[in-house]
Amino acid sequence: MKQTRLWMLAVILICGNMVLASCSNEDEPATQDKARTNVPLVIFDADIGSSTDDLFALEMLYRYDELKMCRLLGVVVDREGEANADFADVMNTYFGHSNVPIGLVQDGIKNPKVWIDYAHVAYMTESDGVTPLFRRTINQPGMRPDGYQLYRRLLSLQPDHSVSIVSIGFITCLAQLLQSEADEYSALSGVELVRQKVKCIYLQGGVFGDAEESDFNFAQGITFAQAFFDLWPKDVDMVFSPMEVGQAVEYTPEQVIADVSWTDRHPIKQVYMTCDCNTGQRMWDPMCVIQAVEGDALFSLSQRGTISITPQAHTIFTPSVTGNVRYQLPGNAQWAAMMLEKIRMMNKMK
Repeated sequence: MKQTRLWMLAVILICGNMVLASCSNEDEPATQDKARTNVPLVIFDADIGSSTDDLFALEMLYRYDELKMCRLLGVVVDREGEANADFADVMNTYFGHSNVPIGLVQDGIKNPKVWIDYAHVAYMTESDGVTPLFRRTINQPGMRPDGYQLYRRLLSLQPDHSVSIVSIGFITCLAQLLQSEADEYSALSGVELVRQKVKCIYLQGGVFGDAEESDFNFAQGITFAQAFFDLWPKDVDMVFSPMEVGQAVEYTPEQVIADVSWTDRHPIKQVYMTCDCNTGQRMWDPMCVIQAVEGDALFSLSQRGTISITPQAHTIFTPSVTGNVRYQLPGNAQWAAMMLEKIRMMNKMK
């Protein structure tokens, strides 16, 4: 039944004018699976433990991986706290991807704002108060590598110019990666490792068109953000998804719960049943995942340019035909409905 559902989903996605992006799938990944030739190799980086759109973005990557439309290499949890990494572990284990490694940021942003405090769901128990509701693959604290070290290990193993990074939260681990030096994984510095291995990075963030508005994710850790923008190689593509793009894609709590009507033993559903998720949550983060996997054709994009950040976390975009930066533009109501349907289809699957 699961394979039938995956096949049906694949048909729908392909018929939906799926065209793989030129900056995400030209090179052959490091795999012997011929069905995965020329699919994006993805590292997922999120500040799990606050906003629920992170969870739908990760769920979509599992589904895309199962459809052989991408290969999920690893998950970087960019919010301090073992509970946040444990929730990522619950997601990996529940959706059948327990082999995907998880890294956890150390020495990151201290006490950032939490919008929806759901990490405790990882520790929920059955009615007996003892049996875990959700299994985890790693059950001992301190067993996960530092986020930037996982980046170094994963990147070092991939073909040149083959990796797509989806960064939908803080950029702490990316800044630490770029500041890193040679180690047991690679003789290259972090900057050179990114330049050699990364093809494109998709970031949820940036404010374009209002020079006086700061970006939330970047402002939470401005020192890390400044290091990231200063050090990111200017010959590696960047695509930003500003908040207004996903703002029109609303997946209501009532819809989420109804779409998983067959069970309560589902980590995302439990978050929505346990926590107050009626907070203005929109599907900002999945926009990066969809473009990273399905390509540019589903999006309207800005012209090319360059980007810098001010100490107030204002993102300054300067048009340039040789620039490495583009950003998504908001779509119309029909486009937003199509994006929501993609997310809902994947969440409905058993």
